[in-house]
Amino acid sequence: MRNIFAIFKREFFSYFATPVAYVFIVIFLAMMGSLAFYVGGFFSSNQATLVSFFFYHPWLYLLLIPSISMRLWAEERKTGTVELLLTLPVSTTEAVMGKYFAAWAFAGIALSLTFPMWVTVNILGNPDNGVILASYVGSLVMAGAFLAIGSCVSALTKNQVIAFIVAATICFMFTMSGLELVLNFFRLWAPDLLIETIASMSFLSHFRAIAKGVIDFRDVVFFGSLISFFLFANVVVIDAKKGA
Repeated sequence: MRNIFAIFKREFFSYFATPVAYVFIVIFLAMMGSLAFYVGGFFSSNQATLVSFFFYHPWLYLLLIPSISMRLWAEERKTGTVELLLTLPVSTTEAVMGKYFAAWAFAGIALSLTFPMWVTVNILGNPDNGVILASYVGSLVMAGAFLAIGSCVSALTKNQVIAFIVAATICFMFTMSGLELVLNFFRLWAPDLLIETIASMSFLSHFRAIAKGVIDFRDVVFFGSLISFFLFANVVVIDAKKGA
């Protein structure tokens, strides 16, 4: 844990060493507020709820989370500092976990800064705060899944732009997999088992289930398994690159 924490601190504070982190947070908050209050019709709904706010989280994460993860390993490989990092007395797993948790903590800070929206709906009415809390937890966990995918992709290339595009594409596929438009295409030729498997991989389905206020064990297992798989793949990729 000491090594993981050391990598965590190194990576986390590096986000705030440049104005990029602050620009990201401002853009994140501005887009969240605009989509919730204007596009989502928060005021016209006349309801004290943050449904319109959380509705757009998966779609915003498709663009914003890969922009966090794209630099995790691609920048290290481009500058050559990955060799220096891996010569330190830390294992590959510790390095991957430290960098991943730093990125997740940064995303968590950005999400926590939307707290005034929660305060606003409590001033305007009497919302179900249990549902809102569950939605925040689901959003944070979903962001962790996006980051795990992005971190793994970042380890595959030295180019941050490529890492961003590939990670956003993979996350988009996971997000869209549960929509009827996608499932209807597979229903024309695929067996039911494959269709059910594809539908079960949807970020939207699992996040919206949590956003209803019920944190189901199946949703926790889905996100936990996805994060574990891509972090394991991240370690395998880094070890393969190191061996090469």
